[in-house]
Amino acid sequence: MGVKTMLPSYELGFYALTVTCAVLYSGSGIFEASRDSMNRKAFRDGIKPGWHYFGRKMDVADFEWVMWFTSFRNVIIFALSGHVLFGKICSMIVPQHRAVVYMVYGVLAVLGSMGLVYLMIILSHCLVLYSVALAKQKWLCYVAGLCCLATFKVEPFSSWQSGFVTRAFDLQDVLFYGGSCFTIMRCMSFALESSEKKEGIYSIFDLLKYNFYLPFFFFGPVMTFDQFHAQVSTRELTRKDDEMRNIRVHALLHAGAIIAVDIFFHFFYILTLPSDLKFVNRLSDWSLAGLAYSNLVYDWVKAAVMFGVINTIARLDHLDPPQPPKCITMLYVFAETHFDRGINDWLCKYVYDHLGENHDNIMKELIATIATFAVTTLWLGPCEIVYIWSIFNCFGLNFELWVQKFFQQEPFAKLEAKMSAAMSRRIRAVFGAANFWAIVLYNILALNSLEFALLVTNRLLLTGFPVSTLSIWFITYCGVQLIKEREHMLAIEEEKSDKAKVE
Repeated sequence: MGVKTMLPSYELGFYALTVTCAVLYSGSGIFEASRDSMNRKAFRDGIKPGWHYFGRKMDVADFEWVMWFTSFRNVIIFALSGHVLFGKICSMIVPQHRAVVYMVYGVLAVLGSMGLVYLMIILSHCLVLYSVALAKQKWLCYVAGLCCLATFKVEPFSSWQSGFVTRAFDLQDVLFYGGSCFTIMRCMSFALESSEKKEGIYSIFDLLKYNFYLPFFFFGPVMTFDQFHAQVSTRELTRKDDEMRNIRVHALLHAGAIIAVDIFFHFFYILTLPSDLKFVNRLSDWSLAGLAYSNLVYDWVKAAVMFGVINTIARLDHLDPPQPPKCITMLYVFAETHFDRGINDWLCKYVYDHLGENHDNIMKELIATIATFAVTTLWLGPCEIVYIWSIFNCFGLNFELWVQKFFQQEPFAKLEAKMSAAMSRRIRAVFGAANFWAIVLYNILALNSLEFALLVTNRLLLTGFPVSTLSIWFITYCGVQLIKEREHMLAIEEEKSDKAKVE
């Protein structure tokens, strides 16, 4: 109802003005805190020399971001450029064998970067899960796959396997665990899809072509086997109208995002500030709320850039990869909260939707979410902070359904039926605003620290009550209404598109 309902333009204008002023006010507080803390001894490791001519240092607390654009930059450019070059030549000459070329190039790239022993470890896991797939038993595929994943995430098996790789360079651990864990997820997808195949089984050659597609190998995203196999087996390679133009536009947008983040890190130290709780505790409630929210937005941007670059390469190869994650700014429900859409699609297909079915039954939903977050916990690596993050997000996903079922009962359903559609949308937005902050607070656990999450929660809900709590809730309510308005516009466009197709 909320998506299909319009609100007066003056009301939406008021919401937009309110959110804009709040963001500017909160941002000014973070900017002042960043400027004042630039030379603090406690921040020496997280803030390094940057733009001397502007008198600004740069926040370098994010290991991944620094890694991509320093030690790994040339490797990325060289490896992916070679992949695009060979892939293009193959697509022009022998398009029916392009998957083989991708596989050979991927194997050689893995061999050259990580060595023969690492390649043998990967191939051994592929062989084990292929052998399990021959039995065509889903439960066996799950057990074998999760056990293989545990060998890379649980000690002492993890150290034992990594100990075989004797090379020593800065990115060894990142590439080892990235390639290994994504390999297991791909092999599980292959095994599960093979068990669904009515006649025969896919060959191990199909598995190797799927696993060693280089753009996805080390950092994902995970593309389920059925989708990859169908797309890469297409012999007639055609492009949609303006597809190359869209690829170029997306490439420029990703380059712009990289530059924007670099500029942002010179003026807002959103990653380093949370490391000093004494300093952060002196910030205003508004600045603290903005700092927590900014961390989630940045993590989305990082994921969007990484997967965006990889997806651009995949689209040049005539694939349709998983889309980048939905921006946290556009979220107010737990069901859409994810930073890796590939892993999310994998979990939904093989765990969440498989167990939860239509997600209307409370018990089935509980079982489905517990199983999903159990697998996610193993994927992320079992530890205290991951356990806490999983429990809270699992609760949030179920709590949404509980609240929805509760308000579908009498007298609430009858009361909502008597309301105008606009008023119903406003009431739902109030609950959406509370949910928005639940998403923020639950996820900064994993992005920052438990201590920072507790500090933000305490300031916003306890010491800041009622002024800060209610005012920030109202600002968030305004933001949720703007999100709903965007959904309303998308619904109208989709309806027009459907009518055009019918006509």
